[in-house]
Amino acid sequence: MTQRTPLGASLPDFPWDTIADVKATAAAHPGGLIDLSVGGPVDPVAPSIQLALTEHAAEPGYPQTAGTPELRRTIVDALERRFGIAGLDTESVLPVIGLKEAIAWLPTLLGLRGQTVVIPEVAYPTYEVGALMAGCTVQRCDDPATAPTDTALVFLNSPSNPTGRVMGADELRAWVEFGRETGAIIASDECYLGLGWATQPVSLLHPEVSGGDNTGLLALHSLSKTSNLASYRAGTIAGDRDLVQELLLVRKHSGLIVPGPVQHAMVAALADDLHERLQASAYAMRRAALLKALTGAGFTIDDSDAGLYLWCRKDGLNSREALDWFAERGILAAPGDFYGPAGADHVRVALTASDEQIADAVRRLTAQETTAGDAGQETTAQ
Repeated sequence: MTQRTPLGASLPDFPWDTIADVKATAAAHPGGLIDLSVGGPVDPVAPSIQLALTEHAAEPGYPQTAGTPELRRTIVDALERRFGIAGLDTESVLPVIGLKEAIAWLPTLLGLRGQTVVIPEVAYPTYEVGALMAGCTVQRCDDPATAPTDTALVFLNSPSNPTGRVMGADELRAWVEFGRETGAIIASDECYLGLGWATQPVSLLHPEVSGGDNTGLLALHSLSKTSNLASYRAGTIAGDRDLVQELLLVRKHSGLIVPGPVQHAMVAALADDLHERLQASAYAMRRAALLKALTGAGFTIDDSDAGLYLWCRKDGLNSREALDWFAERGILAAPGDFYGPAGADHVRVALTASDEQIADAVRRLTAQETTAGDAGQETTAQ
């Protein structure tokens, strides 16, 4: 009898399945659960984007895998206007069904089966998952000087999920040079590029980094974070025209198509910068409130210069112990070890909750507690 090994057998446990018990503890809090573990938007989609979706909801035909000409032009224009990305045309951009799908399938669709994929030391788990799905060898590395010379694909992530660290232009250029010396494809996940707080992030495709040559370079963008389109599943890949067209061919064969109404919603989202600025302002206020509360509760915030998370640690606690500390207060965070061994002393706290929930979280983080067994004795929550 033919033996079959399920693909899932080669993958790690789904991270959020491993904290179900902690979530149950947090949910048992008298005030209810405040979930700061996932960077999913909670604010409504802008009316203009909703309207664009519904206006085209009756269209029955198959959409274009490449995206409508209008969508592709709008992607090019938005990337240049918002981030100074140059050298693109309508053949060097592609809509995708949310960025997670694109990342997970990228090593496979690029034909890199069995080769070496470099990911950050502390990394969004889907980089590793995508490499493992393609039977690739995964190498965690933050320095191109020590990266394997047989690397076929490098995943970069700036601003970083989970740390919020921003790579400077010099650092990005070093990876571009590595790719040109070794032939490795450099894919930069830039879904938080529009959410700089303490510094202004720069794209891999900015001429300051690329030198005006996008060969071997791909930038991956999402509309989930600042346009709140997580439920729509809408992202983009841009960069090297030959690589984009290679991806398009395989995606056409495999039916990986962004639904037609969503493509029209993407046009509305990409053509309007105001709703993005308003959403970023909301996150900035939530970030300021949580930052003050966490530092007041004894946490140290590392990096966190951009993006939707605070990367924090507390002396004497590893990531799982800190996770329990939050759960006792009815708050669910994400343990740093989700993102690799180097994250084992941190927790990731998301900014993606309503203003009311953030205010409640601040109250819980800064509340005075009565120590069990010490009737009437209060200690500051640490």
